Amino acid sequence: MEWSIQDIAKKAGTTSRTLRHYGELGLLTPSRVGGNGYRYYDQDALVRLQRILLLRELGLGLPAIARILDGQQDTAAALRTHLSLLEQERERMGRLIASVRTTLHKTEKGEELMAEEILDGFDHTRYEGEVTERWGRDAYEKGDRWWRSLSESERKEFMGRHEDIARDWGRARKEGRAPDSEEAQALARRHYEWLSATSTVGRSYVIGVTAMYVDDPRFGRNYDKCEEGAAVLVRDAMKVFAERHLTD
Repeated sequence: MEWSIQDIAKKAGTTSRTLRHYGELGLLTPSRVGGNGYRYYDQDALVRLQRILLLRELGLGLPAIARILDGQQDTAAALRTHLSLLEQERERMGRLIASVRTTLHKTEKGEELMAEEILDGFDHTRYEGEVTERWGRDAYEKGDRWWRSLSESERKEFMGRHEDIARDWGRARKEGRAPDSEEAQALARRHYEWLSATSTVGRSYVIGVTAMYVDDPRFGRNYDKCEEGAAVLVRDAMKVFAERHLTD
């Protein structure tokens, strides 16, 4: 048996564009392409798609999924790593839920609110070890001091800028912009200015950080939620920008 790309997309709750993107990455090759250019998938392809969707549901990025499917990374090891991340996130979400419940209860009872209770779970320092390992203690402390110096409105403005940039990356991906196109490079400059909020950053930092958008699903979902494959465009466009304009 075989199914058309439209049939598979409908049954999987995804889009033909996503399936074609998987094909471009070598993740899901159609079993045949008809004379009309339509892609068809057999049972083996269907099973492979099931594995891709399962791993995506678990939060793995497309490069990690490719390594797993090609046998270059042990599936159990990859899942153990992701399980650890999920457990950390579950613990943080539990704290957030408890924080909101406490705030609701005390508000309804007219009791005094404590800052420690209200803000528990909103902890940017959970990335402290990771940032220190990748870029050094000084980089973490500098960013931490900068973040703590911001007012609530300044923090919202900073994150709002990123949301706008992420949406524009998604739009650029949807429109098929190339990484070195004028539109993508204008976006890359905006993104670089956002990354440089605390201090000027160099070529290797920009390339390293934006590579994480593809390699680490925690960061990539900020872009892929706007348009599948947007994180790859960000990484590639930022690499072009960094190599053209930045030094270390």
